[in-house]
Amino acid sequence: MTTATFGGGCFWCTEAAMKPLDGIESVTSGYAGGHVEDPSYRQVCSGNTGHAEVVQVEYDPDVITYDELLEVFFATHDPTQLNRQGPDVGTQYRSIVLYHDDEQRETAAAYIEALDAEYDDEVVTELTELAEFYRAEEKHQDYFEKNPTDAYCQMHAAPKVQKVRERFEELLAEPR
Repeated sequence: MTTATFGGGCFWCTEAAMKPLDGIESVTSGYAGGHVEDPSYRQVCSGNTGHAEVVQVEYDPDVITYDELLEVFFATHDPTQLNRQGPDVGTQYRSIVLYHDDEQRETAAAYIEALDAEYDDEVVTELTELAEFYRAEEKHQDYFEKNPTDAYCQMHAAPKVQKVRERFEELLAEPR
């Protein structure tokens, strides 16, 4: 298994979008990219920790590639929005790729550069080395699965999941 870490706004949405992909062992919501050790959700939401809401994806690279994960990640959020996604505003909702090694850094940098040419606005996705990942509180894990009728999930997570199902059908795992 290999690990990738991404932040594209609310971690509930990013987690829900990544989980249906074939080759995904686990998707864990958490915090990374900041300066506060083992922060709480409330601390991260304050915008004062430097952390972003992120997901850590454990995946089988023989089934799904890092490039394919990047493609899904960038298709499910707007990488031109600085420190926000939809209704969520603040540095904790920034677009960020936290690489685990030089190969991921190079692959993500090339992907971001190519993507920048496709948008009228500048792609503002932060690319930085993962220093530390902090798992979010248990109530944030599998949030979309546990709360499918939640208004936020219906308005924001469900459309991202549907987009993945439609646009990336060939990458989906068989229903369990």
